[in-house]
Amino acid sequence: MRPGVTTALFACTLFASSLSATAQVQRTSEYLSKMDVDGDGKVSLAEYQDWMSYAFDAMDRDHDGVLAPAEQPGGRGKPVSRVEHRTRLAERFRKQDLNHDGFLSARELAAPPQ
Repeated sequence: MRPGVTTALFACTLFASSLSATAQVQRTSEYLSKMDVDGDGKVSLAEYQDWMSYAFDAMDRDHDGVLAPAEQPGGRGKPVSRVEHRTRLAERFRKQDLNHDGFLSARELAAPPQ
């Protein structure tokens, strides 16, 4: 499998796992309320990364900050560090932050990354 495809599948798996593991969310406003830890009505980069890292943390069985191939879906892939994971999330966050204000609104959370 091509590296880009593998990365996309890995990100989708992490995203899906984080959603099912934390609670079923039915509406965008629920995403906002769950991710918005400080209650200011918007999601900061740190809040986004923390929410979206739930699955990574659950999969990191030895808690070393790296998903080894054996810890990843299918038991293979290149190791992924928590830092790399959070960097990828920051890139996705920036793509979703359509007005470039450094926060995600409910509307931006609902829109697919550009």
